[in-house]
Amino acid sequence: MYPWGHNKRYNSYSEYFKKHFGNRVQKLTLDAGFTCPNRDGSLSTGGCAYCDNAAFNPSYCQPEKSISQQIEEGIEFHAVRYRRASQYLAYFQAYSNTYGPLSRLKSTYEQALQDPRILGLVIGTRPDCVDEEKLDYFAEIAKNHYIILEYGIESCYDKTLRYINRGHDFACATKAIRATSERGIRTGAHLIFGLPGETRQEMLDQADLINELPLTNLKCHQLQIVKNTRFAEEWQKYPEQFQLFTMEEYIDFFLKFLERLKPEIVIERFANEVPPRFLVGPGFWPLRNFQLWQLLENKLEALDTWQGRLFSDILSAKE
Repeated sequence: MYPWGHNKRYNSYSEYFKKHFGNRVQKLTLDAGFTCPNRDGSLSTGGCAYCDNAAFNPSYCQPEKSISQQIEEGIEFHAVRYRRASQYLAYFQAYSNTYGPLSRLKSTYEQALQDPRILGLVIGTRPDCVDEEKLDYFAEIAKNHYIILEYGIESCYDKTLRYINRGHDFACATKAIRATSERGIRTGAHLIFGLPGETRQEMLDQADLINELPLTNLKCHQLQIVKNTRFAEEWQKYPEQFQLFTMEEYIDFFLKFLERLKPEIVIERFANEVPPRFLVGPGFWPLRNFQLWQLLENKLEALDTWQGRLFSDILSAKE
């Protein structure tokens, strides 16, 4: 038995949900029509170099529809695959879902929470799109609902954040995450591995920086080159600047990252699954995410290792 209370060799998101809710709870992706400061001209108009939200939004998820309509269609969408689910988390994924006046946030999120099948909110956003007033609001509703703010860190290195046009630095991310956690709100973060200009060792060393943050969950994925992005244009002109992982390389890499990651962090995702019609370049892997998880678990078992195995050694070396 590992520190997280089950026999998987990493702090599993599905097991965390079972422990917290006691039954199957499914996330419903919703689109409330928010945008980003690096798309609307506040910071930039180009967006992040890798991002096209159409690559991961379900077909029912359209901002022209009301929140209640998206919930109904989302439940129907998931009914075949997740027949046991009867309770849900409203997942606001597209763009920056705290980017707007507090009145709009309240209207949006309270619409979702009015549905008795919705137990809480998963809110994807940028670290430069929160303030004390918004965090206080989320802390208040977190008293009666499951609330987690998921912040796009993407990289812990400012040189990379500048290159991919994030419009904020790593210090901004650490400040937002700490301010969120201090209010008792769950905090998630997102990292991309394989961004141009970072060595594999630099990517691996980010585990030490992530360990210093009060995170509940972590999402990671390999870089893929998505159509209609700046990276797609650069791939056509300068493919040599991209060192994309093969599937085998990535599993080996993430295993090493996992060994250094502190045990308390729940691993929500470690790889991305973008439909091949959205991709350019050699980034498509033929396996589904559940199959990639199985490969990772098999490798962890074969090497008799687990999340956080080297964490105490790293702490000792720092002392």
